Amino acid sequence: MKVCTDACLFGAWVSQKTLVQNSNSIVDIGTGTGLLSLMLAQVTESSKASITAIEIESQAAAEASSNFNISKWSDRLKLVNDSIQNFTANSKGHLFDIVISNPPFYEGDLKSPDANKNKAAHSTELPWTSLVENVSSLLTDAGSFFVLVPTLRAYTMQKLAEAQQLQLVEEVLVYNDAKHLPFRSFLHLRKAKSPIDKDISVLRNKIVIKNTDNTYSTAFTELLKDYYLYL
Repeated sequence: MKVCTDACLFGAWVSQKTLVQNSNSIVDIGTGTGLLSLMLAQVTESSKASITAIEIESQAAAEASSNFNISKWSDRLKLVNDSIQNFTANSKGHLFDIVISNPPFYEGDLKSPDANKNKAAHSTELPWTSLVENVSSLLTDAGSFFVLVPTLRAYTMQKLAEAQQLQLVEEVLVYNDAKHLPFRSFLHLRKAKSPIDKDISVLRNKIVIKNTDNTYSTAFTELLKDYYLYL
C-alpha cells in the first residue's frame, strides 16, 4: 500500500482540530495502511481516544494491524477486517464522536488487473451513498465526519451527505501548485438536525503544496512537520 501525499496532508489537517484532539471515540473507514488512525492516535494522547480502523481488504488489514502493534498507541487502536456495512450492523447502537475516511472514489474508471487494488480504489465495494448512510448511523448527535475526495466530486459528496443529515461546515481545496486547478478537497461535515440549514456559512480555505521553486509551501510544512522527519 502506497502512502500518498494528499492522505498525509488530510490526516494532518484533521489532527489539528481541537474537537478531534478532545474526542473519545474515532472510526477510520477504509484505513489501508492505518496511516490516518496512527496520525490521530498521535494527537489524542491526552484524551486517550479509542480508534477503530475498518478495512475490508485482508492484506491491507494485516499491514495496518502490524503497524498498530508496533506503535506506542497499540492499546488504543483496534483493527476490524470487515466492510463498514457489517461493522455498522454489528455496532449495536454504539456511537462515535469522529468518523474519518479516505474512501475509494474511482467510479467507472479503467480498473487494474489487481483485484485488491480495485477494492481499495474503486467505489464499487463502498458506494458513497452507502458510506454516508453508515457514517450518519455511527455518529453522535454532535459528531463530525471528515472525508477526502477529488475536488470535481466534492459537491456530489456534499449533496449525498446532506440527504443523511450531514451538513458541510468546512472545505479546503488542495492544489499541487498555484498554476494548476485544485485536485483534492477536504470536507468537514457535522451531524445536523432536520432540516439542513441552507444558509449556514461554510468556512472555505485552500492549501498549495509546492512553491514556484518546487519547495514545499509554508502551509504544507506547518501541517506535516510533526509527521515528516525531514521537514
